[in-house]
Amino acid sequence: MITPDYSTEAAPQTRERLIQTMIHLLQTRGLHGAGLSELLALAQAPKGVLYHHFPGGKTALAVAAVEATTAWSCNKLDEYLGGGADVGQALGRWIERAQRGLHGSGFERGCPLAAVALESTAADTELRAALAAGFQAIRERLALALRRNGQSEAAAQGLAALIVATYEGGLLQARVANDTAPMAQATVALLTLLKEKEQK
Repeated sequence: MITPDYSTEAAPQTRERLIQTMIHLLQTRGLHGAGLSELLALAQAPKGVLYHHFPGGKTALAVAAVEATTAWSCNKLDEYLGGGADVGQALGRWIERAQRGLHGSGFERGCPLAAVALESTAADTELRAALAAGFQAIRERLALALRRNGQSEAAAQGLAALIVATYEGGLLQARVANDTAPMAQATVALLTLLKEKEQK
């Protein structure tokens, strides 16, 4: 298991450590597998500090982890898609980065958004709201790039939803198969479709 290392002088502040540790546990254990004792030990934080920063406890921390993951993902997409970059090439790099991360973790670290989404129930209203907003923000980033690339509003929205579904579904399949091939195959099909749409 890959664990966060907070032993350096440049270690993040406690609130950030808690969030980053929760992201790590969501990636590797899922929402219900992220035990509070393990979380606090990995984050090097006493229980009282958790409730100081997150009065809602584990659920509030999970929401913060979802929001932090969304912000990171949107920033990465902006980095790849900015400066008039080719959308297909940019998406290829984005997905390849995810494949490298998954392979490098021994197929332990999936997407924290997907992990929470799969385990959430109708009672998890705060979590589901954060997830819905997160996926929407990512789709909007993608749709904006696709519109700049000449797609209509409707086509851009549809393709953005397809890209997110392909990314998450491919990542899930690759993780359980211990093989990035399912994600790579889905990516090739997706990028081929995008190229065909550009040529029409």
